[in-house]
Amino acid sequence: MPVMHDMTAFNYKLIIAYDGTAYSGWQMQPNAISIQELFENALHTLTREKVRLIGSGRTDAGVHARGQVAHFKCSKALDLGYLFCALNGILPIDIRLLHIESAPLTFHAQRSALRKIYHYNLCFEPVVLPFDRLYRYHFRKAVSLDLLQEAARLFVGTHDFTSFANSGDEGACRKNPVRTIYRLDVVKQEQGVRLEFEGNGFLYKMVRNIVGMLLNVASGKRSINEIETLFQAKDRRLAPQSAPAQGLFLMKVFYPHPQ
Repeated sequence: MPVMHDMTAFNYKLIIAYDGTAYSGWQMQPNAISIQELFENALHTLTREKVRLIGSGRTDAGVHARGQVAHFKCSKALDLGYLFCALNGILPIDIRLLHIESAPLTFHAQRSALRKIYHYNLCFEPVVLPFDRLYRYHFRKAVSLDLLQEAARLFVGTHDFTSFANSGDEGACRKNPVRTIYRLDVVKQEQGVRLEFEGNGFLYKMVRNIVGMLLNVASGKRSINEIETLFQAKDRRLAPQSAPAQGLFLMKVFYPHPQ
């Protein structure tokens, strides 16, 4: 009779922050450096196991995170205090582990997520401050803040976001393009505004595509009435170009309590 080995897995939940400027995004890429790849390599060095780190969702090249959540499973219990210090010692300075804890085996960083908060930072001044240039979109056209706020309100609620999602005929959008945005706040800050998105999920490039439309409306390039038309059209080709990546931050991911 073959010997049965104890394959009990331990599950670990991580909260991660990163400056996405130098990377191809969260997800592993064949010919580019990703945050996921660097993290998995560091975990392999420390655990001596080939682990798969699964994030709450992928962020694109140039997108940042202050509250990305991920999980991985390991065959053995780990010293989390040591792992916390060691990972931050191995990882590049623009990728930081903020927190690590044990989690139930049923916890899944992506599938267990209930809602997320993204922020998009905009600069409306003639000159963007040098230390903000990698973290804000410098929009040089005149905008109406009243129109920006009015247009933002039209995205709140449950809608089919096909027109505001790249790759609308594949992946998550193909399965279900309907998402709910609980709030889309326009918050004034130095040199511009911060757009705060909170929703139950976001399709590929959905936030950046919405920002692109909001700026078109606020600058007078497109009519605010076209927002509803685009919802009905379900055609990404009719919507404007997406806003650049550098203004976007994944801020927080929410899960059921307790985990």
